[in-house]
Amino acid sequence: MGGFTTQFVVALTVTISLALVSGCLGTAFGLFLAISKGTAQPRLNRIVTAYTTVVRGVPELLIILLIYFGGTTLASTIAGRYVEVNAFTAGVIALSVVFSGYATEVFRGAIAAVPTGQTEAAKSLGLNAWQRWVFVIGPQMLRLALPAYGNLWISLFKDTALVSIVGLTDIMRVAYVGAGSLRAPLTFYLAASALYLSLTTVTLLSIRLAERRYPALGR
Repeated sequence: MGGFTTQFVVALTVTISLALVSGCLGTAFGLFLAISKGTAQPRLNRIVTAYTTVVRGVPELLIILLIYFGGTTLASTIAGRYVEVNAFTAGVIALSVVFSGYATEVFRGAIAAVPTGQTEAAKSLGLNAWQRWVFVIGPQMLRLALPAYGNLWISLFKDTALVSIVGLTDIMRVAYVGAGSLRAPLTFYLAASALYLSLTTVTLLSIRLAERRYPALGR
């Protein structure tokens, strides 16, 4: 087990990096889709609805496999030879797609919950669309979306384990290799569980801290 300690440390950094990059990209794309869905363009609304429906209706593991092997096929076709997509890149794209699909609905619901009078009041003060979002709608939307948004981050850290199936050396991959090499599955899988639990616990505590510090901003 001692020889795998360093590997677990490296795998932990890989898992954290994967989650942070995917979460940030997914948040940005999800917010963009949520805002787009609130426009008065029926065609755009249908496209966003179709996207979120497909993403939320397909298992995360299947999305990872489709992007990994689909990306490899596409890259090989363009290059004219076999090109394998990097497992980390495929994982980031797949998890960003999944995260954005759920985040879109979370943000959309939060935006819809902001009283329309707030927007009208901002318009009467002469604020442009960007200023209304930054100073009025955004802060209130974030306060309303925070609990569900935090749960998405917890799910994201757990979903990173699925990327190990395409060869990424993350926590789950190291645990799987160690369990097979030393024939001690319980030890390695318990160690992996402890690492994932620590990540989700830190995330949960951060969410609760944000919820305690943030309420007054939306009132």
